[in-house]
Amino acid sequence: MQEPDALAKTTRMNLLLDFYEGLLTEKQRTILTYYYRDDFSLGEIALEFDISRQAVYDNIKRAQGALEGYESKLGLLIRHERLLRLTERLEERLDAMAMEESDKQSLKVAIAQFRNDEESAMGGGDRSWQHLKA
Repeated sequence: MQEPDALAKTTRMNLLLDFYEGLLTEKQRTILTYYYRDDFSLGEIALEFDISRQAVYDNIKRAQGALEGYESKLGLLIRHERLLRLTERLEERLDAMAMEESDKQSLKVAIAQFRNDEESAMGGGDRSWQHLKA
């Protein structure tokens, strides 16, 4: 079983990969996908690429550094997390407001649509920046 810090790191790397995988080389993308998404061991990846476990480890570290570098420059993940927190706060405050129930429902639908659009953009959907590059 993974430690909480390891789980948090895996979650962060998966999110960074969602946002920036198109900026990585094919090899970096494949190795990180095997390691973080498919839960391959270093040895399994080494066999797949016919390289040493140390080479796999070095590739993972370089790719992690690249992802963190992209995030420090572009900030897409932090923006995404901030927008999701804001939509949660909007919904909480909306529930506390005294207004017509139909007006509340209309606003909740708009908030839900915004959240869906944001999540779609993260995954490379039709409304994402990744879609525009195709």
